Amino acid sequence: MSYLTPQLFYSSLLSIGLLIPLNLQAAITDITRIYKQTPTLKAFEICTGGGCAEIKQTSLADDEWKTITAIFENSNQHTDAQLERKHIAEAIGTLEKIIGVKTATSTDRAGTFDNSKYPGQLDCNDEAINSTTYMRLMQQYGLIKLHQIEDMRTRSFFLFGWPHSTAVMHELATGERYAVDSWFYDNGYPATIVPFAVWKSGYFPVDSPILKGRSDVK
Repeated sequence: MSYLTPQLFYSSLLSIGLLIPLNLQAAITDITRIYKQTPTLKAFEICTGGGCAEIKQTSLADDEWKTITAIFENSNQHTDAQLERKHIAEAIGTLEKIIGVKTATSTDRAGTFDNSKYPGQLDCNDEAINSTTYMRLMQQYGLIKLHQIEDMRTRSFFLFGWPHSTAVMHELATGERYAVDSWFYDNGYPATIVPFAVWKSGYFPVDSPILKGRSDVK
């Protein structure tokens, strides 16, 4: 298990033949810029195309952001970390729907393999980077109060032996770390948030389309 630095990110992609950039250093520079960005409602970048092969700039209108803030409106929000995690998961799914329309990624399907023929597909690296950006946006605007966003992580293996990446955060009061993984389901579904140790062990939600044998997802 390691920090998913841009260098490790590209090394993992190259090692499994998913990406052979013409200019590796330029690609790493782009990834670093996106990963370290301070997103605002008026401008932020997201990754698409697998391995952040395509970068798209987007924004959120005030009424779109109100949809997100409404998710967090609850009297227990500032004291209930479990509830905040539930709201974060829902907000990531809602942001995927909103941003998907703007960036032609609303058709993103669960998983990666055998999905390249479908438009708007994201891989786990795109998902992890974008979820990190979405959480930073939520935290910057005061919606996340009981957790701190961490750097992304990658686990050595998942289904069929491929490496897999996720966004990560920890609860401030307890220090417990959580994986925030939006790759297991189609665009717009709430992110899967589970204890990081569980995710690291190879966790897959049992109702994920990836495990249901859907013909278009492997």
